[in-house]
Amino acid sequence: MQREAAVTPAIRKVVIVGGGTAGWMAAALIAKVIGAQVSIELVESDEIGIIGVGEATIPPIQHVNAVLGIDEAEFLRETRATIKLAIRFENWGRIGESYYHSFGTPGRNLAFCSFHHFWNRARRAGMDVDYWDFDLNTLCAREGKFAKIQGGDPTWDLPYAYHFDSGLYGQYLRRYSEARGVVRTEGLVEQVRRDGESGAVTALTLRDGTEIAGDLFIDCSGARGLLIQRELNVGYEDWGHWLPCDRAMAVPSARFAATAPYTRAIAHTAGWQWRIPLQHRNGNGLVYSSRHLSDDAAAATLLGNLDGEPLDQPRIIPFRTGRARRQWDRNVVAVGLSSGFLEPLESTSIYLIQSAIVRLLHLFPHAGIDPRAVAEYNRQSQIEYETVRDFIILHYHATARDDSGFWRDLRGMAVPERLAAKIALFRANGYLSQDPLDIFMEPSWVQVLMGQGIVPADHHPLADGTVDAELAAQLRELAALKREPVPGMPLHDAFLKAFGGLAA
Repeated sequence: MQREAAVTPAIRKVVIVGGGTAGWMAAALIAKVIGAQVSIELVESDEIGIIGVGEATIPPIQHVNAVLGIDEAEFLRETRATIKLAIRFENWGRIGESYYHSFGTPGRNLAFCSFHHFWNRARRAGMDVDYWDFDLNTLCAREGKFAKIQGGDPTWDLPYAYHFDSGLYGQYLRRYSEARGVVRTEGLVEQVRRDGESGAVTALTLRDGTEIAGDLFIDCSGARGLLIQRELNVGYEDWGHWLPCDRAMAVPSARFAATAPYTRAIAHTAGWQWRIPLQHRNGNGLVYSSRHLSDDAAAATLLGNLDGEPLDQPRIIPFRTGRARRQWDRNVVAVGLSSGFLEPLESTSIYLIQSAIVRLLHLFPHAGIDPRAVAEYNRQSQIEYETVRDFIILHYHATARDDSGFWRDLRGMAVPERLAAKIALFRANGYLSQDPLDIFMEPSWVQVLMGQGIVPADHHPLADGTVDAELAAQLRELAALKREPVPGMPLHDAFLKAFGGLAA
């Protein structure tokens, strides 16, 4: 079979446009994995600020650190990071109610029957059992504790991620990248040169006249989409009809006395507020719909709901929820905000950067860019973005709130077909189908569905294997086992100090 013609010659030089978390993570991973085969140049300008205000992450960030060979204690110190075990959702299902979406797996699953079926059978039999009492991450979050648990018993798995200062994280990755040969060029891109036949980008011209040629260009220019949108004009798929929030307002505040090992997501009348605890301050922000809330009202809501004194004036960040229709076009790959935007409700922003770079490394062109590799990259990127989108929509749609037009609209809206089918099946019998490339596994979906008030009407027949008294005894024993390590754990701040993760 004859090979299709490549779009470009062999890739010898990678040019990254834009710094920040996206640009420097791309530089660090490419330098570490294939730095011996390609040269890397990153173009950024100090005149252009970055969006970052303090980031919450999900556990796969640890895979990045492992690949890069980063020492965890050093990483915690340099980025002023704290541990994240969960997100506490407040006022989402109903005002005054809260639940945790943790990184853990509640209970203990059987081969054909997940734990929530046993919990549901107990609930339907009249037993007073809290689903989250069977989740070690939640138990630790409630008490503000953390420790690294050694041993192979999955009952005591305690997966975790981090909160960190995104500005410091970008600087940390820059130092890492430059130490491995990445060249940083300061300057603003004024012109883009393209091949007249293929349309591929061949070089960038900076304001001072410097020309930077390359074979593969990674667009980390943020929402501007300097290459992927302004130059290649791939188009944008807008999801504002499902996720109407279009603005964020961010402000740092003084550090709270005790550092919680979880993010708080607090729903308000026209959006939600984040609270991210760092070592040196707290990150705060309000995500809201400008059709339902004015900027002045948003500022009053945000500043009136801080744990500590504000350290700056609130900053408005407009955004447009959706994705680039092609995240790889010709020889340009969009990473970060240039590829799309999903609000940070489930802390997926950095993961989507990480995933895009890892996907590129898997499909990295050798003898030239093959259109089939480009198509596969775009296929996977689209599915991944859509499944994350659906998970975020679930939080807004599965609610009993009717206290504002914002919540009434979201409650009654038609959701994507795949999400509607997933909700209906779970509501009927507790079964959850796992979509390919969905980064959220069954425990995550179960916690959010049940936390927002969707409880199955039936359970799996395997859960009927014992009489009520025996099931109650088994659940008491399992809850005690889950809780067993908690009393001996240090408080979160004490762990950071003992581990060597506290900055001076």
